[in-house]
Amino acid sequence: MGEWIGMNRRARRCYGFDEVALVPGMSTINPAEVDPSWQFAGKRYKVPILAAAMDGVVDVKFAVEMGRLGGIAVLNLDGVQTRYEKPEEVLEAIAKATPQEATKLVQEVYVKPIKEKLIAQRVEEIKKKKAPAVVSCIPQNAERFCSIAEDAGADAFVVQSTVTTVRHISKSYKALDLKKFCSKTKIPVVIGNCVTYEVTLELLDTGAAALLVGIGPGAACTTRGVLGIGVPQVSTTIDCAAARDYYFKRTGKYIPIITDGGMRIGGEICKAFASGADAVMVGSSFAKAVEAPGRGYHWGMATSHSNLPRGTRVYVGTSGSLEEILFGPAKVDDGSQNLMGALTTSMGCLGAATIKDMQFTEIIIAPSIQTEGKIFQVVQRVGMGK
Repeated sequence: MGEWIGMNRRARRCYGFDEVALVPGMSTINPAEVDPSWQFAGKRYKVPILAAAMDGVVDVKFAVEMGRLGGIAVLNLDGVQTRYEKPEEVLEAIAKATPQEATKLVQEVYVKPIKEKLIAQRVEEIKKKKAPAVVSCIPQNAERFCSIAEDAGADAFVVQSTVTTVRHISKSYKALDLKKFCSKTKIPVVIGNCVTYEVTLELLDTGAAALLVGIGPGAACTTRGVLGIGVPQVSTTIDCAAARDYYFKRTGKYIPIITDGGMRIGGEICKAFASGADAVMVGSSFAKAVEAPGRGYHWGMATSHSNLPRGTRVYVGTSGSLEEILFGPAKVDDGSQNLMGALTTSMGCLGAATIKDMQFTEIIIAPSIQTEGKIFQVVQRVGMGK
C-alpha cells in the first residue's frame, strides 16, 4: 500500500477532516430520537465531547459546568491550577501579553513548582460540586500525582504525552510501566496519545479504560511544524478504531478510543465519529466559552517547554456560554456552537441511532466538500468561508 515517493521508499496517503465527507444511508431518523451518549468505565455520559486538559480551557469552574451539562472536562495537574494558589492572576497576565511576549511568559509561569496540596484541593473543589473529577498529567508525574488524586476522590486519571508507547526507552530516568500503573490504580486510567494500529494494540493491552488518539492537530499545537510528526485525524481514527475492534474480538474487552484535537466545528466532530471514535476531545471550541479561564486565549500543552516549545498562544475569542457551545441556541453561522445539535442532526440524516451505528457510515474522499458552491461565503468570509 502506498505510492513511490523516491528510490525504494513508499508513502501511504492519509486523510484529514477537510478531505472527506459522510454519505447518508437508506433511512433517516428524527434527530430528537437518536442517542449520542457514550460509555466510559461503566458510566454513561450524555455528552461524548470531552474538554481537553489545557489551562486556557479547564479550571474548577469549567469542570463543574461541564459536569452539570452531562460531559467531562479534564483538569491539567501540570498546569497553573496546581502551581498557583490564585491562578486567575497568572491567566490574566498571559491573556494581556503581546504575541512577542506570550511564549516567554508562558515558559516562565510554568517554572514555578507544582504544589501537591493544590492537586487534592482542586479535585475536592470539583467533587464538592458533584461533578466528575478527571485529571491529567505527564507520565513522569503519574505515579505521584495519581495517588494524591485518588485519595482526594478523583473519578479518572489521564496519562498524556505528545507520543506514548508501551516501550519507552530512557537511560536518564525510569520510564512509567503503563501496565503496572493501570493494574494498581483504583480509578480508570486513560492513556494518550497514539496514531497507529500497532501502538494502539499494545496500549489497549495495558489495562487502560480508554485511549486518546491524535498527534499534533490541535489549534494551538505546533508539534507537526516543530517535529514534523503526525497523522491526519481521519486516518488516525480509522486505524486506531480497527485496532480497538480487533482487540475486542480477541479479548471480549471493548475499550473506547477518543479522537483528540483538530476539531473546531460540528461537521469535523461528526466525521471523527464516523471514522470510528467513541468520543472526542476538544480544546479550542471550548476555549471560546465564557466560563473558560483563558479569557479568549488558548495555548498548547507543550508551549511551556523550556527548551523546545511545541505549542503557541492563539486568540480564539469568546463567543458564548459553554451551554450555547454544546446545546445552543447557536448565535454564529460557522458550526462552532450547538455541537450536540450538529451531532444529533447528522446522526439523524445518516440513519444512525447511536454512536456505534455512526461508525458504519460510508465515507468518501471529497476534496471539494469545503468549496463546492461556496464562492459567496468565501468572498464574504461568512459561514464555511471563515
